[in-house]
Amino acid sequence: MKASRTGASAPPPHDRHPPKRHSPKRILFTLLAGVAGLAVCGVLVVVFALAMAYPNLPALDTLTDYRPKMPLRIFTADNVLIGEFGEERRTLVHFKDIPDVMKKAVLAIEDTGFYEHGGVDYLGIVRAAVHNATGGARQGASTITQQVARNFFLSSEQTLKRKAYEALLAWKIEKNLTKDQILEVYMNQIYLGQRAFGFSSAAQIYFGKDLKDITVAEAAMLAGLPKAPSAYNPVVNPKRARMRQQYILQRMHDLRYITDAQYAEAKDEQLKIKTDSTAFGVHAEYVAEMARQLVYEQFKEDTYTRGLNVFTTITKADQDAAYLALRRGVMDYERRHTYRGPEKYIEIPKTKADADEAIEAELAEHPDSDDIVAAIVLQAAPSGVTAVLASGEEIRIQGSGLSFAQGWLSPKAAETRRIRRGAVIRVSQDGGSSWNITQLPEVESAFVAVDPSDGQIRALVGGFDYNRSKFNHVTQAWRQPGSSFKPFIYSASLERGFSPATLINDAPISFDAGSTGGQAWEPKNYDAKYEGPMTMRRGLTKSKNMISIRILNKIGARYGQEYATRFGFDADKNPPYLTLALGAGATTPLQMSGAYSVFANGGYRISPYLISKVTDADGKVLSEARPERAGVEANRVIDERNAYLMDSMLRDVARYGTAAKAQATLKRPDIGGKTGTTNDSMDAWFAGYTPHLVGIAWMGYDQPRNLGNKETGGGLALPIWIGFMQKALKGVPVEERTVPGGLVQYGDEYYYAENPPGTGVQSLDVGTPSPQGEQKTRDAVRNELF
Repeated sequence: MKASRTGASAPPPHDRHPPKRHSPKRILFTLLAGVAGLAVCGVLVVVFALAMAYPNLPALDTLTDYRPKMPLRIFTADNVLIGEFGEERRTLVHFKDIPDVMKKAVLAIEDTGFYEHGGVDYLGIVRAAVHNATGGARQGASTITQQVARNFFLSSEQTLKRKAYEALLAWKIEKNLTKDQILEVYMNQIYLGQRAFGFSSAAQIYFGKDLKDITVAEAAMLAGLPKAPSAYNPVVNPKRARMRQQYILQRMHDLRYITDAQYAEAKDEQLKIKTDSTAFGVHAEYVAEMARQLVYEQFKEDTYTRGLNVFTTITKADQDAAYLALRRGVMDYERRHTYRGPEKYIEIPKTKADADEAIEAELAEHPDSDDIVAAIVLQAAPSGVTAVLASGEEIRIQGSGLSFAQGWLSPKAAETRRIRRGAVIRVSQDGGSSWNITQLPEVESAFVAVDPSDGQIRALVGGFDYNRSKFNHVTQAWRQPGSSFKPFIYSASLERGFSPATLINDAPISFDAGSTGGQAWEPKNYDAKYEGPMTMRRGLTKSKNMISIRILNKIGARYGQEYATRFGFDADKNPPYLTLALGAGATTPLQMSGAYSVFANGGYRISPYLISKVTDADGKVLSEARPERAGVEANRVIDERNAYLMDSMLRDVARYGTAAKAQATLKRPDIGGKTGTTNDSMDAWFAGYTPHLVGIAWMGYDQPRNLGNKETGGGLALPIWIGFMQKALKGVPVEERTVPGGLVQYGDEYYYAENPPGTGVQSLDVGTPSPQGEQKTRDAVRNELF
């Protein structure tokens, strides 16, 4: 059935009208409104979170009352830095004292808008974000204020929470500190490598100079360190450091911080970087360590953090003189003895790159000892040696530079000791530019000088090289003093009726075991020669063992032991046996310096001391030395007359005796002293003085052994003493001692007034000659001596 056209069913309503369509603009508006709404909500949430977090931010006390960890610093008496101890090496410097060029170099690379922004550089953040999003090398946008916030209060983790806190802290810092204060804190706190915190410390460590004295080029080099102290460290990575420096100089020039002329000069300047950042201007490592230990005993853990400044009694000039004299004396000894051969051998690779790497790695294991440098032999022949240094410089050694090791250049030399390709040797330069083969010494030495008026230590060298051995031979080496102990036995005898004119027999003598504390003893003179009766003065001048032994045997070993304690010697280290007459006990160079000071100052006991004062970081004196002084009668330990007579005899030792080279070289009549050589030449000493300076020199092996059959205190220790005194006494006037009351003169000799000739001990083991014959003998020996 067909449906009629009129009866057809009507279409549904929605088909009756066309659908409505939203315009693109309306859709976009809706989306933007939604995003904006979400953004506003997000901002409100963030603002609310920040508002809640702001009151909980840490207090800024560590910034507003900035007190950084300050290291312990040790200075000479004339204010030269010789040591620094602490985790952080820092020198606090105020804003006004930071040179303008250093501030500009830092701002140029770290935060050019520092004085404009409020703590956060929003444009910088956007710029860095765009740069990072486009695949460029990752950039940061932290301002100096943000870096201060991070360094003091936050970790270095890269999270949104930490970034938000960093921004909040930056705002808070900006509200509480001025821009100059913020920059001052930053430039004192930032880590710059080599344990250096702050630019003042870095200037000293990298360039060895005060911050105020740095050049534009040096400032740019230092300014490159905060970003990556290891990567841009000029000691470790000189090429990368220079590239960074050049970029900073360009930035400073572009920003008009420096002129065209300054830029041109700075970019071509060759910087002198201190490769040894721990080195100081004076070789006083043993002094610095002694001072550190003494201060730690008083201040404990505060020693390394509160910025203590320790002022020692040494002076730079005296310390330099002592160091050079000791090194020269030791190396002179080495040259007189056998070359021991190379320290090691390596196989040098054939390719240059591999060879350079192998040589560099090996030489790093053989650090230099000041001017004694390690080198690896590239070619060797009896006529010459070519070697390479750690710096890569090739050197040629020939002629006299080979003489010390000539025997080990022969093809016939033992393969295990011959100088050949790959051998690690030691070289040094003489006064000119020529090189010499040498070796590191096995022998050790020590030197100390004190002022006998109060005991202040003027110079102290505890060994040949502190970096090789930190054992301080001045304070820690208990060694036999040998003949240098004899004057104390002689001094004791003056109190028992002897005089310098007492005749004593220089003849062989023997003792049973009971007298020596051990076994039977038949002592000998050093040269095994005996001269018969001589005066006590002559016996000391010629260091005759038989004379000293007879004196001690007469006065008693127990008395000699007790008497020596007046000078500071330990009784338990000097047993009361006759061997004490030859210095068979034990002492240290420091103890010996105090003992000889008694002769130098007229009879007063003083105690050597090293630290004059300790101050805090603000200069407040925390402790100060109060030394015992000569001239105070409470400190007198021997009669003034005794000191005068001993000084008179010890001056003869330095004029005519075993130390005659002293006065011959220095041309001074006010020098006294005594050489010392122990049994089997295991220790060599010289103890000498003037009225205002005592010096003690020692040489020997750590494991005692013979120094050489012909080696003596006069040949080993005395030259060190002379080398020091030549500089220390320059310009110091000669001082003659006045004769004290209570002495009477008969002929050329002085006597105690109560013991004139004919009384007291007139002779010892020389029979019983008549007074006339005794005087004749004295005249004869005096004529022979003088």
